[in-house]
Formats: sequence, C-alpha cells, structure tokens
Amino acid sequence: MLVLSRQRDESIIIGDNVVVTIVDVRGDKVRLGIQAPAEVSVHRREVYEAIQRENRRAAEIPAEEARKIGDAPAR
Repeated sequence: MLVLSRQRDESIIIGDNVVVTIVDVRGDKVRLGIQAPAEVSVHRREVYEAIQRENRRAAEIPAEEARKIGDAPAR
C-alpha cells in the first residue's frame, strides 16, 4: 500500500484520469473530492461491498426464476 501525506487542497493522481483532492480535514475525518470519468465507478467501500453481495445473490437465482422477474406485473 502506498501511503501519502497531503494537506487541504492538495491532490493525488491515479492513472491518467482520476484526481483525488483533500477537500477538508476536521479532527479524525478527511473529506475527499474525486474527479473521474463517467465510466469509472467510485463508491465508498461499504457501498461497493453491498453491491457485490447483491450481485452474487442475483447470480444465484435459477435461470427460470430470473426469467419470471421481467414478467412480473408493475406495482
């Protein structure tokens, strides 16, 4: 893991097109601003993990049950 020290309004660049900027520091909290192309998803880790869990659950649905989902009446 690369560990960097940055101050408010300083940035790091990831690859050629992702910029992470320190927006604010208050006590033990750091606010980050992230600029990335639209095709790059950016999530908090807990949100990313929840998405992965739901994707795994959806992949476990039998094909016949998955086909019925599109046929369900709208609520």
